[in-house]
Amino acid sequence: MLLKSAATSLTDQLAARFAERIRHRLLAPGARLPSVRQCAQQQGVSASTVVAAYDQLLAQGLVEARKNRGFFVREIARSNQVNALGLRAAQGPAVDAALAEDLPAAVLPHAPVNATTLIRGMFHGGSDKLQPGMGVFPPEWLASPFMFAAVRRVSDARTLQTLSLQYGEPAGDSGLRRSLSHKLAGLNVPATPEQIITTVGATHALDIVSRTLLRAGDHVMVEEPGWAVEFARLDALGMRILPVPRGPDGPDLAVMARYCELHAPKLFVSVSVFHNPTGHCLAPGSAHRVLQLANAHDFHIAEDDTYSHLAPDHATRLCALDGLRRTIYVSGFAKVLAPGWRVGFMAAPAALAERLLDTKLLATLSTPALLEKALAWCIDQGQLRRHAERLRGRLDQARARSVKLALAYGCSFAAEPAGLFGWVDTGVDTDALSQRMLDEGYLLAPGALFHAARQASSLMRINFATTQDAAFWKVFAKLRDQALRVK
Repeated sequence: MLLKSAATSLTDQLAARFAERIRHRLLAPGARLPSVRQCAQQQGVSASTVVAAYDQLLAQGLVEARKNRGFFVREIARSNQVNALGLRAAQGPAVDAALAEDLPAAVLPHAPVNATTLIRGMFHGGSDKLQPGMGVFPPEWLASPFMFAAVRRVSDARTLQTLSLQYGEPAGDSGLRRSLSHKLAGLNVPATPEQIITTVGATHALDIVSRTLLRAGDHVMVEEPGWAVEFARLDALGMRILPVPRGPDGPDLAVMARYCELHAPKLFVSVSVFHNPTGHCLAPGSAHRVLQLANAHDFHIAEDDTYSHLAPDHATRLCALDGLRRTIYVSGFAKVLAPGWRVGFMAAPAALAERLLDTKLLATLSTPALLEKALAWCIDQGQLRRHAERLRGRLDQARARSVKLALAYGCSFAAEPAGLFGWVDTGVDTDALSQRMLDEGYLLAPGALFHAARQASSLMRINFATTQDAAFWKVFAKLRDQALRVK
């Protein structure tokens, strides 16, 4: 909070607070600062103090004033700005009128979201509180002695020297790929070790798929709401993003069919199991229809199964139904085992494996063999399976507590609570609320981050593992109620 007795003036303190958040991307380009009146009320200072602080930010080139609209974080110029239908922004082609009529207003163009805001916030220190916007389990949930045992097991002096002084196998450690092949068989996903390629995390695998199958200007269907990194990553590659509304049973099939007729998309990116952020799981009927569309319109499907370790093996997966013909399976171990190890993988159709491997080699040459061998030991010894079972039990208990608190403090759920994340309706603009919560040391994941283009949202994603503390909800409710009074 601002300190009146501090050596630095209130104006300088307030300007410095906003400047730090802008530079760390905790305030995304295009974000609107609170109005002068709102900021004065929130910070307990005079309007003239806020005006002076905003003037400092203007002088530093961090914000811009828009007549009759307020102050906004300055946009970073982009040559490939994308709107919500995956077409070019103001300088590019107009939105297809027929398609625009078929879709809800919520998916029409807005300013772009800064996808790395939440990621930067996760690495930005300054609070020892558990963070509701985190995308992973708290470190103490993941800490297990078997991880260290695994590294020691595979790193005797001779092996360590061998693995350190030469590159690993191009496709990844053969022992790990055999273990993964066996693990996938348990999910009814048929993949030989030769069809599996290890990567530096699941996001890297998705990037390899995109760079192999797509060219700039291609259309890609992505579920919405969805993870902002995927939207931004595809946009950076020059793709035209087609957001597909995601419902309880799966993607909106009518919208997908319309996209196929108008744009001939090359790829569909989907999270079938414990979808981020809604927690929805794909229904068998929807899965079959998606595969029918893929066959009829000749596009591939990248299925991101990042949360597979938290889900039952019998959950519906496109890759299991398709048998890795048009589908590519992507997963990793950051969510349940070791975020810092950055071990992910993909299982692909045999005909695509060499092309995908070439793309991997161009980017990373190889992946860390030592950690891959350690991971294989964790899988083969059953340590990963038992660890995941313990996490699921603990998560079930945490989810029950978190849901009870959310409801008690006036929130509702836009999707049935499941998996790691909850999709919560707060009743206020969570973009604005997130800035107020930062003052209290809490990083939120506002709903705007999960759309292909910025739009006001009263939703936020919470991590059930980090929102069991009533202290967070008390602060949240206080600031939410203040926002409602200001409205």
